[in-house]
Amino acid sequence: MPEDDETGGVTPRRRTLLISLLAIGLAILAVLTIVLSTAPRPGQSTATPSATRSPGTPTPGGSPTPPVSASPTAPAAGAYPWHTGIVSTTFWVGEIFDPNAADGSQVYSTYDSGWMESYGGCDGVRTADDCQTEVRTAANDYFPTQLAPKENPFYLDLPFDDLNDAQAFATREQVVPWAVQSAYAGSAGDDTVSLMKNRWVRIRSNGQTCYGQIEDAGPGQYHDAAYVFGADDARPANKKFNGAGMDVSPALNGCLRFSDINGENDTVDWQFVEAADVPPGPWTKIVTTSGVRP
Repeated sequence: MPEDDETGGVTPRRRTLLISLLAIGLAILAVLTIVLSTAPRPGQSTATPSATRSPGTPTPGGSPTPPVSASPTAPAAGAYPWHTGIVSTTFWVGEIFDPNAADGSQVYSTYDSGWMESYGGCDGVRTADDCQTEVRTAANDYFPTQLAPKENPFYLDLPFDDLNDAQAFATREQVVPWAVQSAYAGSAGDDTVSLMKNRWVRIRSNGQTCYGQIEDAGPGQYHDAAYVFGADDARPANKKFNGAGMDVSPALNGCLRFSDINGENDTVDWQFVEAADVPPGPWTKIVTTSGVRP
């Protein structure tokens, strides 16, 4: 019990001690209250306010934090849509099928004004004044029999000329799905760079799957983005050549077992594919890497 003074009350020494103890207790209680109020609750983030700030909102210093955006990446293997039941004709380097048509010669391509020279010559059988196609077989990996090509004999075209067709050139950054890849950084508006040349395509026909590179544009149309890049399996806008939506080289003609070496009745399924997803095969013995040649 507390010690009483002569009047029955608490002595001054005891009173001072009690006040000190009370003050200490109040201080401890205040500290505990602060600690408990700032401790994270279960599931609550411990990040600082600036770290959890929404993109674009001002920071305490007044400057907005930049929005977070993912770096463009190439689609995963198989992400490009398939185009099915497409009529494919055959063309070849050195072919002249209509000397009176602006696009009637394969001595040059829309990407290479000296295509025949770059390739190494006629991709077929050379006569005195002509270059004819020939049957290709697996015996020599579908390569030409009278020429050692300097570029990939597994080539094709699609109806989107992103260099010389004004509409295709103006819209290519919006419609070509790989335009955002780092390989094409800074190429917008640059007519010395093609987003189409040398790109890989997977093609199926007659139980065969073969691969080729885009080296020209056609047939018949040159800005058919809805068909070339669409995801709804649209039909080609072209009405010529039995509505063909692709030309393939003699090597692809043989690899895909077309019924005719130069006809308009063979059909294919096809899709774009990244170079990293192209398996080894006769199509990778020579890979074309040359750029645009005006």
